[in-house]
Amino acid sequence: MGSLISFHNLFTIVSFLFLLSNFPCINAQLSSTFYDATCPNAVATIRTSIRQAVSRERRMAASLIRLHFHDCFVQGCDASILLDDADTIQSEKNAFPNAGSVRGYQVIDAAKSAVERICPGVVSCADILTLAARDASVAVGGPSWNVRLGRRDSTTASISRANSDLPAPFHELNVITDLFANKGLSERDMVALSGAHTLGQSQCQNFRTRIYSNGTSDIDAGFASSRRRQCPQNGGDANLAPLDLVTPNSFDNNYYKNLMQRKGLLHSDQVLFNGGSSDGIVSEYSRNQQTFYSDFGSAMIKMSEIELLLGQNGIVRRVCGAVN
Repeated sequence: MGSLISFHNLFTIVSFLFLLSNFPCINAQLSSTFYDATCPNAVATIRTSIRQAVSRERRMAASLIRLHFHDCFVQGCDASILLDDADTIQSEKNAFPNAGSVRGYQVIDAAKSAVERICPGVVSCADILTLAARDASVAVGGPSWNVRLGRRDSTTASISRANSDLPAPFHELNVITDLFANKGLSERDMVALSGAHTLGQSQCQNFRTRIYSNGTSDIDAGFASSRRRQCPQNGGDANLAPLDLVTPNSFDNNYYKNLMQRKGLLHSDQVLFNGGSSDGIVSEYSRNQQTFYSDFGSAMIKMSEIELLLGQNGIVRRVCGAVN
């Protein structure tokens, strides 16, 4: 009888373990120590690669933060934006909000190659994107935040969702607020994340209508006039202007001070301070940079954990631009 009981107990344990193996996401979760055992130098290797890229071109910090944002808003933070066109994939790189403007792909590829050399097939492109955004911020004097790891990469992309889910330069406040709310992000999160526009540049085609609008009261006349010099009414669509004229290469709160002076470059910037519900948040961030930094870090954490693939869901791509 004793041996029968032992066999029964053993059978129960084996059956339970088998069930666990078929539900891999039961214990799958993000952790800041996710790679400590499997690739202990991963985080440091990625940080070095990102710092080198930003050192070569300071504008790259803004590009990497934006790249992460454009990834997470389309089917979650799964590195789908990095996938190139293939037989079964329409690349998100070709979507209207991304084509010709989103950049930094080669920086992520370089970081991935560096990690693959020390730990092949271990670190996901989605995690690299997430770390790159944090490291880019720090590299230009911006805030840091805790990055939890363990994301997996998608095997699909969605150009249709990239076209529908990402905010556009001409969007009104209610549209932007709704797009963020659809991702579980509050209005405060939205205003804080918009502060990434303290860095980087935008193309003339994105702000031409704003600087040539007649009779509007939401743009400083001198600011509009100065922007017209590099952005003619016809042609020059790709000409660049800094989103923050004051300190375009430093992560600070001047973006919000600009908005209060009606000097937001994009329409979607200025609507954050134009008599609407977000005016108070803009004013608060313009007065207190540390509050902005704290809220930006918190919002980046929330954004980086949208619709994740964990456990056995998704894959770890060997090359970020293609499915294994």
